[in-house]
Amino acid sequence: MTERRLATNRIIWTFATGQLGWSILSGVVTNWLVYFFQPGHDLLNEGQRIFITQGSVLLGMTTIGLITALGRFTDAFVDPWVASRSDACGHRLGRRVPFMRYAAIPFGAATILAFVSPIDGVSVVNDIFLLVTVLAFYVCMTCYCTPFNALIPELGRTQELRIEVSTRISFTYFIGTAIAYLVPNIAGLLQPALDMTTSFRVTIAALSVIAVACMLVPTFTIDEHIYAETTPSTIKMGESLKMTFSNRRFQVFVASDILYWIAITMFQTGLPFYITALMGLPDSMTFVLFALMTIMSLVFYAPVNALAKRMGKKWLVCFAFMFFCIAFGVTSLAGLLGIPGIAWGVMIAVLAAPPMAVLGILPQAVVADIAQADAISNGEARQGMFYAARTFSMKLGQSVAMILFTSVALIGGAGTGYRLSALAAMVLCLISGLTFLRYDEHGVLAAIRRDAASSADRTASCGSASLEGKVD
Repeated sequence: MTERRLATNRIIWTFATGQLGWSILSGVVTNWLVYFFQPGHDLLNEGQRIFITQGSVLLGMTTIGLITALGRFTDAFVDPWVASRSDACGHRLGRRVPFMRYAAIPFGAATILAFVSPIDGVSVVNDIFLLVTVLAFYVCMTCYCTPFNALIPELGRTQELRIEVSTRISFTYFIGTAIAYLVPNIAGLLQPALDMTTSFRVTIAALSVIAVACMLVPTFTIDEHIYAETTPSTIKMGESLKMTFSNRRFQVFVASDILYWIAITMFQTGLPFYITALMGLPDSMTFVLFALMTIMSLVFYAPVNALAKRMGKKWLVCFAFMFFCIAFGVTSLAGLLGIPGIAWGVMIAVLAAPPMAVLGILPQAVVADIAQADAISNGEARQGMFYAARTFSMKLGQSVAMILFTSVALIGGAGTGYRLSALAAMVLCLISGLTFLRYDEHGVLAAIRRDAASSADRTASCGSASLEGKVD
């Protein structure tokens, strides 16, 4: 049996490169799919064409809202199956790497196809094609991301390493998302050689190729057998899923996490609209302001890293929720009070930076803590199922967010719907923070410390017995 080692700095950065890749693809679809298929007046005036049915089609919901929500909702139920298969995988490459390697290229292809419409004009055929490609996108995303996330507690087997891993993948996540926000900037460089629609598609195709290359890096450079537990789990999917959701500490985390993902997805989806419709700025400013937000958040990475190790994660996460509430509330006022649009943009970017740093790093580490404590209690390593359950909460929240945003955006005129979406995000984020106050971090960390102390005692006893044997 190969002796397991602690992950080195190089291995952690190699692992984080995979996050860079999938966050580009996720950012492209999350931030630009609605913008592309339900364009506002400004985009239409620039030459964007319409391909799918517009307006309210069912109970106040739009076509694009229904499709994206259905994609996330359907995929949410694929997560446990993928997690179970990954936990039980006996492949020669390990439990996680095979899924990641074989999902990367289809993941990128589905991203490109999601922005392609077979018919040049509004058609039900385009509606159906978009639904199929969006479903494929989210299924491929799960096949890569669920095993990827399950490696976090494996590579971060100590509290210090766990926060280091979470910090690095948070960094590459924000860089990947920032690159995704570059879509209109790059597309603008391709015009007027290409029309608006084609330039968007070519840009997304190019970014998808880069993303796939990044996602493949860890699958060919990390030997899972050296750094992770590769013994397949024997617990069946239904039982494993039941055990995961019966964990009281995880229940509190998931309840908070669903509300958070509804709020943050509404904000991210609405960002291009807040910038263009409320602040009166060009869509190319989306990248500039997100880049500012990212750079500002990086300033807080070191303090968050140090504070989390010293005071724990719970109170920092609660602080982040409250700070996001302020940022979302300010967003609902953007463009008013005679303040220039660029000033609103900078203000929101600065306010959102601290919570972005905290919530970019710590939630993944919290899940890793809960999964480790559960493994200590039950004797089975089921990290895949815990991260699948977390992904389930994320996608459920995103599904609800897409329905809410695309429906609320239709309310009133002069940006009223966009302002209401920001207010809704603020309220949901507040409730999420209040829910997380109930998380029992003390109990989780105490269980991990007791196990570590017990392991140290066993090691010391074995060493003592070995020494006595040699003396005898």
